[in-house]
Amino acid sequence: MDTRPIGVFDSGLGGLTALRELARLMPQEDLVYFGDTGRVPYGSRSKDTIIRYAQQDVAFLNTFSPKAIVIACGTVSTTALDALRQQCAVPLYGVVEPAARAAAGLTRNGKVGLIGTQATIRSGAYERALSALRPGTQVTARACPLFVPLVENGRFRPGDIVVETVVGEYLEEVKAQGVDTLMLGCTHYPLLREVIGACMGPQVELVDVGAACARWVNAQLAAQDQLAPADRKGSHRYFVSDSTGDFATLASMFLGEDVTGDVEQIDITVY
Repeated sequence: MDTRPIGVFDSGLGGLTALRELARLMPQEDLVYFGDTGRVPYGSRSKDTIIRYAQQDVAFLNTFSPKAIVIACGTVSTTALDALRQQCAVPLYGVVEPAARAAAGLTRNGKVGLIGTQATIRSGAYERALSALRPGTQVTARACPLFVPLVENGRFRPGDIVVETVVGEYLEEVKAQGVDTLMLGCTHYPLLREVIGACMGPQVELVDVGAACARWVNAQLAAQDQLAPADRKGSHRYFVSDSTGDFATLASMFLGEDVTGDVEQIDITVY
């Protein structure tokens, strides 16, 4: 048994969709979340900048002596994970492998769609993972750079003509390829699930990469006997790099419930 906390970070608040699943699966665990809201989004940055930002994020979470750190960010998971693992003694869990495993198990026709940030699509990480798990899988990838800012500004609900138009344009090519599984390769995207699902149709399975990662982390910690006692009630702490003013309102959208726990603003550049 291990009562040390689990650290979670993302470029903004999208990683809260992964934290929500972690909390559901492991209510006994202390969770520390950092959202780099002052520098969101990461997806349009250079590889070197993404790695530097991610190193600072990990350094901050390491101050809590975590037993694991969840990289609830598709951009960092695809672009910086290897570099981070070379420098960090704490186990790091990204979203790529768990999500690729889920997609490989779900697809029936071997045609998988992938949507993500520009950096995620540029990396080719999901394609490599799927090829290793299920050789011959055809992947149609599409960068969707407007999704993160839309979600971060609360624009994700069905009926929003702007959101529905952007989703329709981005997914047109993916849909035309006849995919039967679509990987939501950014933890912001589950908030767009209804709009994306309506666009793709009921025959297409959607893979929430953050939720898949949370299930993977739960299984790994259980296998290593690192879960906290089941009768324990875990705490949640939240940190951001920009104003905390709208955090409760925005975070509640990602969590699907009112925020419980403290939120603090930090200067991430000192780490």
